[in-house]
Amino acid sequence: MAAEVSFYTGVSDRLHFATRLLRKAYGSGARVLVLGPASLLSRLDAALWTQEPTDFVPHLLLRGDVDEALLKATPIVLAERQDAAPHCRTVLNLGADFMADVAALDRVLEVLSSEPEQVQAGRRRYKAYREMGLDIKHHEVNA
Repeated sequence: MAAEVSFYTGVSDRLHFATRLLRKAYGSGARVLVLGPASLLSRLDAALWTQEPTDFVPHLLLRGDVDEALLKATPIVLAERQDAAPHCRTVLNLGADFMADVAALDRVLEVLSSEPEQVQAGRRRYKAYREMGLDIKHHEVNA
């Protein structure tokens, strides 16, 4: 079964939106790899720690070597590389590149702001996913 790709466009605050998506994913039992640049992942890590105690999302920001058992036990993994958490079947992509290796995934979530560079990068990824024959859904957020 091919991965389903969901694009969320027009997102005014990508970090806030990502925390909402991750709370929802965690609540549904999904295991999610969040991809992006180190600086953005650090800000997302901080945002996830400042949620209300009842909204806490167990997560791990990968920096260097990590205990394999801890990695496998953590439902949300923040990393710069796609191969960092092979146990995660959903990827939330906050980076600029498209997911080249989607064969082992159930879902790919793309969160884009309205900034021109985000829109252009998103269009490139959309086209690449479409050429792979993936099922793509588009959600206009405008918030």
